Amino acid sequence: MSLYAVIMAGGVGSRFWPRSRRSHPKQFLDVFGPASLIQSTFARLQPLVEPERVVVVTNADYVEKTREHLPAVPEGNILGEPVARNTAPCIALAAAKLIAEDPDATMLVLPADHLIANVERFHRVLEAAVEAAHTETASGGHPLVTIGIRPTHPETGYGYIQFDADGDLDGVEDRGPADKPRAHHVLTFAEKPDVQTAERFLDAGDFLWNSGMFIWRADAILAAFERYLPKVHRLFAPLVDAFGTDTEAEAVAAAYEQSPKISIDYGIMEQANDVLVVPGSFGWSDVGDWRAVHELSEKDDAGNRAEGNVILKDTARSFARSADDRLLVLVGMEDAVVVDTGDAVLVCHREQAQKVKDIVDFLGVHGMEEYV
Repeated sequence: MSLYAVIMAGGVGSRFWPRSRRSHPKQFLDVFGPASLIQSTFARLQPLVEPERVVVVTNADYVEKTREHLPAVPEGNILGEPVARNTAPCIALAAAKLIAEDPDATMLVLPADHLIANVERFHRVLEAAVEAAHTETASGGHPLVTIGIRPTHPETGYGYIQFDADGDLDGVEDRGPADKPRAHHVLTFAEKPDVQTAERFLDAGDFLWNSGMFIWRADAILAAFERYLPKVHRLFAPLVDAFGTDTEAEAVAAAYEQSPKISIDYGIMEQANDVLVVPGSFGWSDVGDWRAVHELSEKDDAGNRAEGNVILKDTARSFARSADDRLLVLVGMEDAVVVDTGDAVLVCHREQAQKVKDIVDFLGVHGMEEYV
């Protein structure tokens, strides 16, 4: 078995505006210390995956920046997408690249911008998922495996996965090192719910947060593309023969130009029969917005997080970040997010942080591209 990692790093992270910009998106931000999010993602793969077996798929505009952040990854393993087409084409591109180099490749597919606190437990979950990906299905193929996160509260910002608990609602990974995590059959995928539905999912005990992390044999996912997304398969499968040739860039551009924009969840995972999930509890967050940063950061006794030259008075449960040593003062604020970048300042209620994306859309529509 040959284990590879595919890091998906093509997003912009618009909910992190004004720090996240098209020229310097979320995955390159140092949100939790000196390392960027993509550097942290790469680091936690060690020693499971050797640097030369890490592949990064990013926007073509970010290839050079990715190389700067991940110098240990071979240049040829950083693939640039000419246009954004969501996760399905991204994964098809990576699968074709790996099949071209190693027909026996197994892929760990990971977003570039997640936070994981307990790396040791994360590795145990990944090892169980890799083992599950190599079991044989009744049809003679191999299953598609995903990682599900044990929910800790009725979160409405994540999709959910219902699984066959098989009498194991408490999760074997939480009972001690002698018991390793194991895979369960997926019953259904659920979109982001309202609060009442999320509470019902939590009470049921057999629903997990959809982490967006996947494990499968490269040939298994290409077979799934052929069955469930035949157009994407028709466009990307021929790239197996194009990689490493003079026609590679042209072939990749042609595939993306004609490809539909579709997620791997909607295009394949929600339709496939042989899908497994390994439940995990390892301090996971997709760090989706500034509220998440506040929740995951160390805070003072009033629940505040301040970064830079900041003064807080009679302020509680707030996040404030100044830029370039400019003094930022919050007085009498509660549940506020204030982020200064020198050329822009964001002020919003902490519980409305997801709507920052709407502001980025507004700026683009109204010709304010210098702030996007």
